[in-house]
Amino acid sequence: MTATAIFALIVAYLMGSFPSAVWIGRFFYGVDVREFGSGNAGATNTFRVLGKKPGLIVLGLDILKGWLAVTMAAFVSEAPAGTSQYVDLQIVLGVACVVGHIFPVFAGFRGGKGIATLFGVILAAHPLACLMSLGVFLLVFIAFNYVSLGSICAGVAFPVIVITMFGDRVVPSMVIFSVMVAILIMITHQKNIERLLRRQESKMKLVRRKEDDSQATAN
Repeated sequence: MTATAIFALIVAYLMGSFPSAVWIGRFFYGVDVREFGSGNAGATNTFRVLGKKPGLIVLGLDILKGWLAVTMAAFVSEAPAGTSQYVDLQIVLGVACVVGHIFPVFAGFRGGKGIATLFGVILAAHPLACLMSLGVFLLVFIAFNYVSLGSICAGVAFPVIVITMFGDRVVPSMVIFSVMVAILIMITHQKNIERLLRRQESKMKLVRRKEDDSQATAN
């Protein structure tokens, strides 16, 4: 790995360490989202704790930093796009960014689960498989109103999609990466899985109806 690639790796980690949920919560609302809800510094918990607008901003920023980290490969790789060496660099940069999000140096190494950032990573690395996985997430989320369940199903679906639909057109490292994505999501959602099994997981509706708001106000 060249010095330029190593520098890009450090930048990718620092980019991932940008704690959008923590900083937006503190600077604009005087709240550390890690002290409420699920305790995670991610978009889902921001939606729960601060509301729709800051949640969407955090979601967009977390996706963007993952996408930007992978896109850096186009500027630092000496290999042509699509080659094994190029894809390897994309994956390494993406992983560094996700690690930065989960263990952010700018927020005491207490970050989020990295799902939105991981989405940005795979969106840049394999757009078609990513969008198909997003479809799985939306279907499960709309059907059951569980963000965690949608994320888990989408994560598990990702390697299945990569292997069955694109297996003959992707390099081996992408196949390995897709499997690691599924494993990472299962590990980071262990507590969510336990709550789902106990039927104690919090639901979140994609669109809140007026009667839901009225009931919430009455309660």
